[in-house]
Amino acid sequence: MSVYQEIKVLTIVVIGAVLNAAALNLFLIPAKVLSSGVTGIAQLISALLEPSSFHISTGILLLLMNIPVAWAGWIKVGHRFTLYSLISVVLTTFFMMLIPVRPLTSDILLNAVFGGVLQATGVGLTLKFGASTGGMDIVAMILSRAKDRPIGGYMFALNAVIILSAGFFFGWRRALYTLLQLYVSIRVIDAIHTRYVKLTAWIVTNKAKEVQQAIYAQLSRGITKLPAKGGFTNKDKEVLMIVITRYELYELKHVITETDPEAFTNVVETTAVFGLFRKESRS
Repeated sequence: MSVYQEIKVLTIVVIGAVLNAAALNLFLIPAKVLSSGVTGIAQLISALLEPSSFHISTGILLLLMNIPVAWAGWIKVGHRFTLYSLISVVLTTFFMMLIPVRPLTSDILLNAVFGGVLQATGVGLTLKFGASTGGMDIVAMILSRAKDRPIGGYMFALNAVIILSAGFFFGWRRALYTLLQLYVSIRVIDAIHTRYVKLTAWIVTNKAKEVQQAIYAQLSRGITKLPAKGGFTNKDKEVLMIVITRYELYELKHVITETDPEAFTNVVETTAVFGLFRKESRS
């Protein structure tokens, strides 16, 4: 990618980290409303350690918990995605140290809703530009690259544990608000980017061979080629069908734009995939 593209992605990562840190310190942490994934676990541990002399802030815990995940991602997934994810986590921790833990309102409902919206906006923007906020996003990529294991069940189980933990330690009223925050986050991420882990791209192009080679050079995904004919021009074309993860959407867009700016691409949500869809299983 060009230097301009990298600067744009880095800028979005910084903005996403600021929004994430603000959502945690101004809304979710003061209200004891837990986030999802690794961030929610970090919140829970920090809140439980708060009365003791061995208290660790949520930001530091978030960073420490992401180190082994980032290491695995660096080996299994790729350097660029993991590097930007780690930068996002480090910046989130940094901004959480700058932004005081001070609630803007004492209303738990407002904290849950606005905290969820603010955090999901940061996450959605970061995902939209080909990076992530770390944690379960890196785990999802590792599982997808390894044996295409579905991440939905793991995310559901982890979030269920977080919600039950919120109810057990902070009261079931807090658990319900945590559930509300998770729902709001999903809806906002869906509006900005997509909450579906799998996506299918249909690429209509006059440069099928070039686009196929460019995709293979960047993504470890199989491609299916289909013959097609333009309805208006009546010219022969080819359609490339590829199933990707949501984390690869930005990179796919960039590859197609650079190789064939005139290509027509339709990206649809994929609820399930049967069989492997890595490069090794080309069809």
